[in-house]
Amino acid sequence: MIYLDYVSTTPLNPQINQSYQSLLNDYFANADSLYNLGIQTSSLMEKSRSLVAQMLKVKSNEIIFTSGASEANNMAIKGIAFQYQNRGKHIITSSIEHSSVYNTCLQLRDVFDFDVDFVSVDKYGHIDLDELRSLIRDDTILIAIMHVNNEVGSIQPIRQIKKIIDETNPKVKFHVDHVQALGKIPVDLSFVDTASFSAHKIYGLKGSGVLYKNESTTLVPLINGGQQENNLRGGTSNTATHTMFAKTLRLALENNEKKYQYVQSLNSYVRNELNQIEDIVINTPINQSSPYILNFSCIGYKPEVILHALEEKDIYVSTKSTCSSHKNDISRTLKAMGVDEKIGQSAIRISFSDMTTMNEVETFINTLKEILKKVKKQR
Repeated sequence: MIYLDYVSTTPLNPQINQSYQSLLNDYFANADSLYNLGIQTSSLMEKSRSLVAQMLKVKSNEIIFTSGASEANNMAIKGIAFQYQNRGKHIITSSIEHSSVYNTCLQLRDVFDFDVDFVSVDKYGHIDLDELRSLIRDDTILIAIMHVNNEVGSIQPIRQIKKIIDETNPKVKFHVDHVQALGKIPVDLSFVDTASFSAHKIYGLKGSGVLYKNESTTLVPLINGGQQENNLRGGTSNTATHTMFAKTLRLALENNEKKYQYVQSLNSYVRNELNQIEDIVINTPINQSSPYILNFSCIGYKPEVILHALEEKDIYVSTKSTCSSHKNDISRTLKAMGVDEKIGQSAIRISFSDMTTMNEVETFINTLKEILKKVKKQR
């Protein structure tokens, strides 16, 4: 099997699986129980919280365990919106955010009467900083921008965004979706208010995430009912899953620079090969983009046909973000980038890992060439 969809999810690290099974068997008690087994279980989870905080260079009480990045994004955006609505009800996000951010902002607009502006991006998927500056108002309370786009890999200048916030309205809270950055490119939380992370993107457990919330930010909780997670997330703690986040993060950060350079070499090879194939256009920008993601279009071909033809050869790719994969129209990200509809409708996304081999990407390229010769163009 040749797996080239690491942006969607990653295989579970065997070390994580082994440790997780042990925790499930031996530390099953409720972490809020007052007897010794519960106290031991709670201690393991809190040790994980402390280690995660150390690796992210923040304080332990700023780490909130969640069921994943989608929950973390919802918790941050809605929590800030409801907490600070006395200051104003204006939110700014981008037109290419992950659906858990984009749709959350739509809900705040359509259901809770917030005013939401979607800052545009250029043809490379980078947000318009001048437009962002012009959109910030006295009643703006939140700006939510992802670090690395999950469809095309464009990297946003989040430090510059923070500088614009400080110069325009320092009271504005800044939320960053760091899901596709964690374990791949440096993550700096020193200048953001909240940030979201996911374990299953870095060879960890599905249903496992983290929300970073700095001490100066207050949230209205989405889930009431208990004292868990500093009273922000009621419900019995998923202690085994939360405990495994620390080890997952530690393994993901090991030899980070070496992994990055290796993946960059794979990306360069594939990009060069794709550029030589007729009717293929690369949508991922060559500059300010993550080497882990490469989005391209086979103009005139239905991407689902190519996807399933590759699948028959045991090669797995994606046509767009998994969260919107069942829609047949051009992706919201490519549309925002101004990509021609014919190009956008034929987009395919591949994503790499340090586990991907050069032999695998060579096989992918050769197989793709064969498929394009055999598959009849859709007229």
